Amino acid sequence: MRQTVRGWRIHRRTPATLDDLAQQGNLTRQGRWNYYGAFYQTAMHELFHVDGKPEQWARRKYKTLSGHRGRSVEWLRKMKKSAIRRMSAR
Repeated sequence: MRQTVRGWRIHRRTPATLDDLAQQGNLTRQGRWNYYGAFYQTAMHELFHVDGKPEQWARRKYKTLSGHRGRSVEWLRKMKKSAIRRMSAR
């Protein structure tokens, strides 16, 4: 399963938006969670911790983040919070 996620090469898809990347991965993750999660929930949490690749993607896409790992982590955290707010407002 990890090889599949690595094969997406998220960090190389700079023309894509963050929402595009999330939509691509969500369907696959949801299907795997439904199938394997009933029996191996603890193993699934480790598998879906893939925040490193979106951080790399952000550093490649935005010049102000390149070379600043901490900034990219903080930027991604802010994007997650704003997405959650948008979803709860609907």
